[in-house]
Amino acid sequence: MFSVPLTRAQSLAAEIEGWIVDRSLRPGDRIATMDELREQTRLGRASISEAARLLAERGTVDVRPGRGGGLFVAQSGTVVQLRHTLLSVSSDPQSVADAVVVRDALEEAVDVDAAEHCTAGDAADLYRIVADMERHASDRESFLRANWTLHRRIAEITRNTFAKGVYLSAMAHVEGLPSQPDRDTAADDSGYLHERVDVHVELVRAITANDAARTKRAVAAHRAVSTQST
Repeated sequence: MFSVPLTRAQSLAAEIEGWIVDRSLRPGDRIATMDELREQTRLGRASISEAARLLAERGTVDVRPGRGGGLFVAQSGTVVQLRHTLLSVSSDPQSVADAVVVRDALEEAVDVDAAEHCTAGDAADLYRIVADMERHASDRESFLRANWTLHRRIAEITRNTFAKGVYLSAMAHVEGLPSQPDRDTAADDSGYLHERVDVHVELVRAITANDAARTKRAVAAHRAVSTQST
């Protein structure tokens, strides 16, 4: 598995998730206001807003604007309960393996549904992100950040909110891990990264063409190349 340092927003999101568990906060409990987060973390508005977006996307928090607003523990639901379960076992290596299995099992369903509902605006976003992956095919860390961004953006297209929630929760559990040992140096080269670019380009082309059958084939190819790295 590649090691990718977390961004400030990702690190803050992970820290806030830790607060929920450590403080035994319940659904509806206030975590902090945006101003309190700025005071406590000394981070800028952009990083805090991005952390809030990540947490809301994962179903971990509700973001409430205005006076008395801020971050609140999300109301209970099946997906939220799953996310809180993952948080409570975050130090268990088996939970990581389980999250990878769930993510991979849902990928075809999520991507095919995205293909059925992809709009012109969605397509523009996907092509922009995959172009970013291609530009960073010689920079492993930047490449993988773009890779995560692409799969999150694909998941956002699906109309199956339950599959999306579970998929993003499993993905966030894997993505939020501390750095892992690098793959074998001989295999960790630009050729491999460029191969991954080609696979993701085809996946984007299939989804943006609204072609379910082609998307299934692209997912199978993605799985084949991804067996070398999560």
